[in-house]
Amino acid sequence: MTYPMTVAGLRRDLPICKVTDDLYIGAFIVFGDAELTVACARELLKLVPAEDYDYMLTAEAKSIPLIHEMARQSGAKKYFIARKGPKAYMPDPIHVEDTSITTAGTQRLYLGRDDAELIRGKRILLMDDVISTGGSLHAMEQLVALAGGTVTGRVAVLAEGEAAERSDIKFLEKLPVFHADGTVKD
Repeated sequence: MTYPMTVAGLRRDLPICKVTDDLYIGAFIVFGDAELTVACARELLKLVPAEDYDYMLTAEAKSIPLIHEMARQSGAKKYFIARKGPKAYMPDPIHVEDTSITTAGTQRLYLGRDDAELIRGKRILLMDDVISTGGSLHAMEQLVALAGGTVTGRVAVLAEGEAAERSDIKFLEKLPVFHADGTVKD
């Protein structure tokens, strides 16, 4: 089963995937889709003026190509990725815990102390490919606060389910959630 959707002027058929027995989602994946990545980055940049933020931050992993393309199109020299695990190159990393419907269990998001120092006192635009429950978004907000930065905006390609009702997120399209038979949940 798939859900047909037009995003940033491009039509894609999203596979409907089981999350729980009573929750199915349309899987939006930009990995490997250069055309979609470029188009979504262009449209996301239109949602938030560049003068509203100093840096962009996303969580690993699906939105990495998207934030890179946003940086390339906007001329940004630096962006940040909250990693799912500490890396050897991260000096004295800071971290927060995150719960997401697309990742089993609790995960941690890490940022090296060097990146945290760059974020301190800066305005940060959070971006993600899909915002669902807001767990990953909340964790990124906590990470920015821990680093001493200020979140000034939140953008996503898609707002899924109830996230589409949030007034603090700017997004390109709404994505419904589904029943097991592929019909849209109300």
